[in-house]
Amino acid sequence: MQRKLIQKGAVGRGSKAKDFAFHLAITLVLLALMVLTLYPVLNTVAISFNDGTDAIRGGIHIWPRTFSLESYKGVLADEYVFSAFLVSVARTVVSTILNLVLTSMLAYTLSRTEYVLRKFITFVFVLTMYVNAGLIPNYLLISRTLNLGKSFWVYVIPTMISCFNMIVIRTYIIGLPDALVESARIDGAGEFRVFWQIIAPLCLPVLATVALFVAVGSWNSWFDTHLYNAGKPKLHTLQYLLKMKLATTQASSNAALSSTSALSARNTTTPITIRAAITVISALPIMVVYPFLQKYFVTGLSIGSVKG
Repeated sequence: MQRKLIQKGAVGRGSKAKDFAFHLAITLVLLALMVLTLYPVLNTVAISFNDGTDAIRGGIHIWPRTFSLESYKGVLADEYVFSAFLVSVARTVVSTILNLVLTSMLAYTLSRTEYVLRKFITFVFVLTMYVNAGLIPNYLLISRTLNLGKSFWVYVIPTMISCFNMIVIRTYIIGLPDALVESARIDGAGEFRVFWQIIAPLCLPVLATVALFVAVGSWNSWFDTHLYNAGKPKLHTLQYLLKMKLATTQASSNAALSSTSALSARNTTTPITIRAAITVISALPIMVVYPFLQKYFVTGLSIGSVKG
């Protein structure tokens, strides 16, 4: 009896040692991944706050060697920065709201088994993900046929429906119990009431996930501004303005390198620090918003992965 107890104790200690080693290995791997992920961000922030001339020497890690705010002053000195920021915010908010509302309503409609055209319409939407007319037909459609060029709505209308987001939300809705919808219909609720009061609250995790995808895409987009609103400074987005600022700084730097008088002057900003400052300014709003959506974002991804 004592021998059996001793053997069980030895087995228990062995399993505890293996569990401890496993958890230790996982912790070390996660710490390594955290360092690899966090270091580039801290390095970019450090370079953005460093003096431009000193940054050319390299060797900056996670702390600025010569502290300077000249890069941020140079980026924010443009008179159109504030208006471009407001355009980007308005674009992101309006596009996200419309995309969520319209895409989720479409997803709910195509998730109903009693809708006879749901398979055909789903096939047509999915087909658009594989067949694309290309840049030039899209440009002609938006600027010539729809006459959306040189207007704010060119940022909103083409992004109101997303096929990929529709499929994600539709898959989530199909996984919800049908008894909820049937009981609401028995009580006399119509389709709009069923969607807004029953389906939409239950879809909050997946809607938050999709909202983050749409918001990040809208905030980071600049090419549509370059195509349709390049000649309208009041409709420039922040991303497009910062990109043009970076190009101007790079051109000025190249011109300075070819000038003997400029070589002797001490410049406090360089394309390296300007690029870092632009990266920080561009990423900051999303980094501020993400913590408020993190709980729903992780839940939506987890549920989607289980259902997939």
